[in-house]
Amino acid sequence: MMGWKIVVTGILIGMAGAGPARAGCTDPGEPDVDWQSCNFDRQDLKSVDLTGAKLRDASFKRADLAGANLSKADAFRAKFISAKSSKAKFDGARLAQADLTKAELTGASFRNADLRQAQLFRAILRGADMTGANMRGADILKADFTGATWIDGKRVCAEGSIGKCR
Repeated sequence: MMGWKIVVTGILIGMAGAGPARAGCTDPGEPDVDWQSCNFDRQDLKSVDLTGAKLRDASFKRADLAGANLSKADAFRAKFISAKSSKAKFDGARLAQADLTKAELTGASFRNADLRQAQLFRAILRGADMTGANMRGADILKADFTGATWIDGKRVCAEGSIGKCR
């Protein structure tokens, strides 16, 4: 008689410790998707439309986001380490405290993006559009801004603009 109570109690304890499942992580990439805290490391997400997506604390390490649209996405503290994101759109995106270390961002657009305290260490931003981006406190050490349009929307960074726009 007591055996079934022990089994039920064990099941309930196991379920409580498992934590909530994040069904959104299996949802297809589309505008406004909720991928908070999801892991997409090494995934092929070329040209995916994630406009307005919730990507807070998500991980895209070494993912292929070439041509993807992340405009107005909330990617606070998201990780794009070594991601291939050439020609991706991050216009109006919240990338505060995001980690874009060594990311390939050639030709990407960051118009009016929030990059406060973002890590752009050794990121390749050749030909990127940084117009209106808030980069206060961002780590741009060794980032390549050659040919990028700077935050004032007027200056184009000269060849060899490493760690700053010349």
